[in-house]
Amino acid sequence: MAAAKGGWCLCELLRFFCSLFLPGLTVCGTLCVCLFVILWGIRLLLQKKKESVSTSKNGKKQTVVAFFHPYCNAGGGGERVLWCALRALQKKYPEAVYVVYTGDVDVSGQQILEGAFQRFNIKLTHPVKFVFLRKRYLVEDSLYPHFTLLGQSLGSIFLGWEALMQCVPDVYIDSMGYAFTLPLFKYLGGCRVGSYVHYPTISTDMLSVVKNQNVGFNNAAFISRNPFLSKLKLIYYYLFAFVYGLVGSCSDVVMVNSSWTLNHILSLWKVGNCTNIVYPPCDVQTFLDIPLHEKKTTPGHLLVSIGQFRPEKNHPLQIKAFAKLLNKKVAEPLPSLKLVLIGGCRNQDDELRVNQLRRLSEDLGIQEDVEFKINIPFDELKHYLSESTIGLHTMWNEHFGIGVVECMAAGTIILAHNSGGPKLDIVVPHQREITGFLAESEEDYAETMAHILSMSEEKRLQIRSNARASVSRFSDQEFELAFLSSMENLLK
Repeated sequence: MAAAKGGWCLCELLRFFCSLFLPGLTVCGTLCVCLFVILWGIRLLLQKKKESVSTSKNGKKQTVVAFFHPYCNAGGGGERVLWCALRALQKKYPEAVYVVYTGDVDVSGQQILEGAFQRFNIKLTHPVKFVFLRKRYLVEDSLYPHFTLLGQSLGSIFLGWEALMQCVPDVYIDSMGYAFTLPLFKYLGGCRVGSYVHYPTISTDMLSVVKNQNVGFNNAAFISRNPFLSKLKLIYYYLFAFVYGLVGSCSDVVMVNSSWTLNHILSLWKVGNCTNIVYPPCDVQTFLDIPLHEKKTTPGHLLVSIGQFRPEKNHPLQIKAFAKLLNKKVAEPLPSLKLVLIGGCRNQDDELRVNQLRRLSEDLGIQEDVEFKINIPFDELKHYLSESTIGLHTMWNEHFGIGVVECMAAGTIILAHNSGGPKLDIVVPHQREITGFLAESEEDYAETMAHILSMSEEKRLQIRSNARASVSRFSDQEFELAFLSSMENLLK
């Protein structure tokens, strides 16, 4: 009896759900139609807004080219790409209107341009309109202690919406890696969209770190120790990589900065027909002006590191390896040594990292031998490079490494991480001659630094000369040619 009653209840439940199917389908269909109408209405509204922006005072239509670069006032390699790209476009298309979406609300547009000149020696020949965004905090990693990739990507959509509401361009370039803004500008804004990818938001290397339960800056120790949490995070990464591939494939033109980045973007975005390597511009000529044979004014040896104070740059490895080198100096007589870390601080998090690095130097007892130079002018950067013997780089899988190229052009002997762009594109033999060194662990770095310092002046000069001869392919001129060639399809 109970079984019969249970069967009857189940049948009634099934009938009830069946009765809801058609009404539910109707409601879903209606909601989809309403959503489509709303989105279409927004698109039409944005198109009218675009026409008003594109029309000049004399009534002629002007192409509006916009770059999405929320941290355009920072002093990193990505910002150098932005200003060189704008300079190249202004030379070839002087009649176009150029816009930069930025979140640097604490400075004026003129101050941003002056900063670009001081840091990178780049001066634009035509005006640039800055659209200041108030919601940049939505892409700050500090806002998302967990699910950081997802949080920042969703935050970038809202930031992109703010940008789109203020200015609707004809051509939209994401020059900072916020791929989730691409569908917004392409399908709602009706823009032709392009990307310059410095570093994929997620990569197969990041997946392998989680899969192998290794500790890394993107994989906390408590997760790597727990198989269940590692599996959950791996699923999250795979789902994120799938969506990242979808939004990235919206790009009409894709430019990547190195062979390493190219391999990852091809595997994720699958848009090989419109993807090209465009090496980032390095002010090679300015550094080539430094005479190789000029006697250094500082006694001993200077070791210099160039790079923003971000966690992935792994500055602690430089300080720890330098401490090991100083310990070797006690056992083996070496000249006086000093490590100078040069970089840009974008926000309070970066400043906190610098303070942590200072404390690490103190803990290791080498604070007198380590200096920090933050947001310094270009001339001061050039001076330090002219005085240094070794250039240090320690980022695992650095997408390219403009700082590495600058060190080589300035005549320092580069010691870079054995991965990513430095390994595949930069610190490679030139005419079968050595151009620098690669390392991975603290011990590797310390031993290689000691080896370089023990070399004769003649041997070091030979390596420096080889390195200089190899970096011409990363000049501003080469970048302009490759960048403009890729941009032609967007500006037809």
